[in-house]
Amino acid sequence: MESAMIRNSIGAYMSKGSRSLLALSCAVFTIGSAWAQKQPAPKSPKELAALQAVQAAKSPDEQVKAIENVLTNFADTDYKSLLLYTAMQIETQKGDYPQIVFYGERLLEVEPKNAFALVTLAGETARRTREFDLDKEEKLGKVDKWAHAGIDAAKDMPKPSPQVSDDQWASARKDLQAQGYAALGMSASLRKKYDDAISDYKQALTVSATPDSTTWVRLGQAYLDSDKLDDATAAFDKALSDPTAPASVKQIAQSKKDEVAKKKSAGAPKPPGE
Repeated sequence: MESAMIRNSIGAYMSKGSRSLLALSCAVFTIGSAWAQKQPAPKSPKELAALQAVQAAKSPDEQVKAIENVLTNFADTDYKSLLLYTAMQIETQKGDYPQIVFYGERLLEVEPKNAFALVTLAGETARRTREFDLDKEEKLGKVDKWAHAGIDAAKDMPKPSPQVSDDQWASARKDLQAQGYAALGMSASLRKKYDDAISDYKQALTVSATPDSTTWVRLGQAYLDSDKLDDATAAFDKALSDPTAPASVKQIAQSKKDEVAKKKSAGAPKPPGE
């Protein structure tokens, strides 16, 4: 099963799907830009000032506070979905799970098929579920439901703005699907269904526009847990050879590769006479 070291050390890194979608959303978050094929606009000078305060915030906490100011005082704002998405992304970066769920559920109330919210809730919940949690199956049931819904939603997610190229948006959709498959892999690993986990992680790597080294590490762990040691080594090597992999992810990959080597050595037959 996925080790605590993997969960804690690589879980803090945003998925590439989240990062690419965040970059695209920042590119279109200008007052008067198009969002979800609708032309939003402030309904008053006061709302305009409140929205500008979101953009001018100096820290993530200040930005969330400014977002809440808009949502509280301008409940009918055309920017509600984007503001909730931005707040959820900030809380994801901070690793504040209760707030991730808080904003994710609010975003799904506005957009039930928001792929980002669905796959993020799936991944963050899976990452925080433990083998002996009394409510493990309840959590994993939610993970599976969110992940499948997110994968389906990402396939035909509408482009947020003409400013975003078709190629950029296609990549973002693929990466969100990959994030959903990775969440399914974590869920399967927690249930010790390692063949299913391997299949899900491989699908994540296949569909992703920008394969994530963390998925290679998780795939390697699933192979290790199922005693497929050569495959495990190959997966950890993929993570190690990824030039974009963070140093801490490479450190984990090397440690797990060393663990595989020791396991192989321990199981190798001894030469005659020893």
